[in-house]
Amino acid sequence: MTDTRGPQPQYEGYATGPLPGEREPAPGPSGPYHPPQAYQAPGGGTQGGQQRPGQGGGTLGGAQATRKPRTGARTTPRTRKARLRVAKADPWSVMKVSFLLSIALGICTVVAAAILWMVMDAMGVFTTVGGTISEATGSNESNGFDLQSFLSLPRVLIFTSVIAVIDVVLATALATLGAFIYNLSAGFVGGVELTLAEDE
Repeated sequence: MTDTRGPQPQYEGYATGPLPGEREPAPGPSGPYHPPQAYQAPGGGTQGGQQRPGQGGGTLGGAQATRKPRTGARTTPRTRKARLRVAKADPWSVMKVSFLLSIALGICTVVAAAILWMVMDAMGVFTTVGGTISEATGSNESNGFDLQSFLSLPRVLIFTSVIAVIDVVLATALATLGAFIYNLSAGFVGGVELTLAEDE
């Protein structure tokens, strides 16, 4: 097969120079490309064997420059606040807490009643009041009402214990019912909002 196009011109400029659309290389010694940096490079602030213009000789890992305190800085403690909302109260947890608190209150009631009876008996209140009532209610056939035997310590403790047990049952039931009522009302109005503050 014969080539009929004839002799073709040789573009020797393309062999040594840039192609069309390319930049000509910058004159000077060729070396690795180093992108510009915002901070000084470690090791004396040099890069590629020469120091960049506009940069000093200080190192980044060396002594840091002393920061001057701002004159307008706030020295008073700042208080952080947060608004929280009690959206729901768990009836089971309310019942457990109210049950324990009512038991503690019942025990305190029994102990307080016993201490009060001992103090009044030591002061002679039952003897004085009991003698007055016996004289007022007595007759020739009987000595009247004996207050001191009626308000004895075992009887007072039994009566106080019964009242404490009733209080435990009522307080637990009312607290649980109150949790249900609060959940219903919180669904309409959103619940109770609390503002908590923290001092730094």
